[in-house]
Amino acid sequence: MQIRNFAIIAHVDHGKSTLADRMLEKTGTVKVGSGNQLLDTMELEREKGITIKLNPARMFYEVKHPQIPNPKTQIPNNIQIPKTPDFRLQTSDLRLSDSTYQLNLIDTPGHVDFGYEVSRSLAAVEGVLLLVDASQGIQAQTLTNLQLAKQNHLVIIPVVNKIDLPHAQSEETAQQLVKVLQCAEDDICFVSGKTGEGVDELLEAIVQRIPPPKSQPDEPLQALVFDSFFDVFLGVVAYVKVVSGSLKKNQPLMMRVTGVNFDCLQAGYLQIKRIDNGQLANGEIGYVATGLKTVHDCRVGDTIVASATTSALPGYQISKPMIFASFFPEPGKERELTVALDKLKLSDASLSYEPVSSKALGPGYSIGFLGLLHLEIIKERLNREFDINILVTTPSVAYKQENGQWLEPWVELEVVCPQEHYGAVSDLVAQNRAEFINVEYVADRVVCHYEAPLSEVINDFYDKLKSVTSGYASMDYQLKDYRPADLVAVDLLVAGDKIDALTQYMVRSKAESYGRRLVEKLKELIPRQNFEVTLQAAIGGKIIARSDISAVRKDVTAKLYGGDVTRKNKLLDKQRKGKKRMRQLGRVEVPSEVFVELLKK
Repeated sequence: MQIRNFAIIAHVDHGKSTLADRMLEKTGTVKVGSGNQLLDTMELEREKGITIKLNPARMFYEVKHPQIPNPKTQIPNNIQIPKTPDFRLQTSDLRLSDSTYQLNLIDTPGHVDFGYEVSRSLAAVEGVLLLVDASQGIQAQTLTNLQLAKQNHLVIIPVVNKIDLPHAQSEETAQQLVKVLQCAEDDICFVSGKTGEGVDELLEAIVQRIPPPKSQPDEPLQALVFDSFFDVFLGVVAYVKVVSGSLKKNQPLMMRVTGVNFDCLQAGYLQIKRIDNGQLANGEIGYVATGLKTVHDCRVGDTIVASATTSALPGYQISKPMIFASFFPEPGKERELTVALDKLKLSDASLSYEPVSSKALGPGYSIGFLGLLHLEIIKERLNREFDINILVTTPSVAYKQENGQWLEPWVELEVVCPQEHYGAVSDLVAQNRAEFINVEYVADRVVCHYEAPLSEVINDFYDKLKSVTSGYASMDYQLKDYRPADLVAVDLLVAGDKIDALTQYMVRSKAESYGRRLVEKLKELIPRQNFEVTLQAAIGGKIIARSDISAVRKDVTAKLYGGDVTRKNKLLDKQRKGKKRMRQLGRVEVPSEVFVELLKK
């Protein structure tokens, strides 16, 4: 039996999971009509229509493989093949022999936030299907994933998907791929993940073009961990690719980087569900049940070995959070939030958090995320799976301080848009401190390369980009380096008390305008008190913005029905002194709903 390992890479919503469903059906792995998004097991994945966690699946494909003693004499060359759309070389014209192939598929996420998972998946395969939506063409994440595939020296099969759509531009999309990949148009497969059209030909292309894994069955065991999660009965379960050697059930093993020892409780492969066959041979992709109690001991990118003398596979690294935000639970749910984060950590090793406390919001956690979508997913899971409503502070990036100098992260920003929107994109990035690098023209699109501060990209840049390009642009970014920045901390003071949860670090040039907007918005949200409330934005000891909320005036003279005016003046004077005392001693109660509205963009 021959093995083919491959992954599907594409931009978000270009049809990876739907195509995977049809391939599972065509190979008989699942019955036709078993459902949609079979490899997307999370409720959020099905609801949002995106892949969040990668998923492997094994298929067994029967192929009619041609035996050709002299390929040059039996296969027509380009001159001999008629240039007609109806002509197709039929394998039935050649001498055939039956053969079974083991196809190991990894369905990867398409969003930039989960690029680390894509990179580890590509280290476990020998080829990729580069999927492009026929109605949308090449997008930013398509190019980023393409570069990852090239860096791993993988065989790339270009695929145009959704050719069944009425507005599909299959030929135009194919020309874009030809220009980007420098390939022939005949190398491109045209499929419909929805109807199954072209999927049989794609399976043939996978068998013919993607090489088998390197055969090293007699070498010491090295198995690359490209994902892991926690199972209540089996402990940590690792998805692995056996690069050399083989492993068996009950075999003593160890994690080479973390140095943790364990016994293999189960070993097998995945066909929607885990199938325990007791072993994994050289070149195969499957799972290993380790029995470990924490995912931290089985990190993505680690190497499973049988001996401490065996070296780890290259490329190991720990995923680093790109942005940070603080999560504050509703009152009485502090303990539940701690337990919930610990459980989420078991299935998401990239999640990092530490406790914080706020005078205004109480105890909570400062959490590091891979991006804004990662933040949204964790917030939704806390709400749905653990019934915890979360207040999220404004996301900020991870700044560094070296030798008294603040450093901020910069990213390589890539924007893909139609040529007519290039001017609008240039104006937008100029307002966000971005530096122009170069521009490439791919068919009717432009690929713009910039370097920009991460803090400018993560907020509302994407929304503005979609707005100025009528929704046609896409973007992607990768962390580049840290550069010096003139940063200041903008504090918010309510009645003289600093609200630490709303302290924001930013460049000095934007601090004053941010402070004014914050104060004006807060003035609209905080209810009036019985005394005057002062709102201030400050940098250190310098006030950069101020606004006052006037006091509610109670009509203390309503009970008077006449008499001398001194009686009225006496009551007003008493009220005036009381309000002065309240202004000195009183504290403003800020409802949590105010923070929710304040943090909305």
